[in-house]
Amino acid sequence: MRTFSLPPVTIVVAEGDITARDVEAIVNAANNALWMGSGVAGAIKTRGGEAIEREAMAQGPIEPGEAVITSAGRLTAKYVIHAAAMGQDLRTDATLIRSATRSALDLAARQRLSSIAFPALGTGVGGFPAGDCAGQMIAALRDHVTAGTSVRRVEFVLFGHDTYLAFSDAVAAVLPADH
Repeated sequence: MRTFSLPPVTIVVAEGDITARDVEAIVNAANNALWMGSGVAGAIKTRGGEAIEREAMAQGPIEPGEAVITSAGRLTAKYVIHAAAMGQDLRTDATLIRSATRSALDLAARQRLSSIAFPALGTGVGGFPAGDCAGQMIAALRDHVTAGTSVRRVEFVLFGHDTYLAFSDAVAAVLPADH
């Protein structure tokens, strides 16, 4: 686990299970129809319950790059923010990843949340490179922080050591590490 600063936000990059994080909201790497398949979405549905998917789908479809918020069922978090980093074709790109990240952060701020955990959007079935994903997500976070926010802690919770290393290195290249 590594910690970085983007005042007033503390950023944590960790390897692990996003569904177990102690934050107010976790982000689901969603498609724009908001059905929950495998990967992060499947883990959230398995751990939190199928009601999360029903709540999300009732708000869709949405445009790729947008996000919606639902309850979190049996998860530790209070909310799940479904960030559509891809369409139903399960394809993504840098613009969609940045837009989906920004939409999720904006929703968290509108709910006055102080903590949120993200997976690496679009790197699973979307096939987007983890290091490039980190760059897009950090750029979106910088834009969000510049505009003012209630969010004080952002966690990037990565599945798999290679993804963690790529993400951690990419964040370290643009943000100062806390010591």
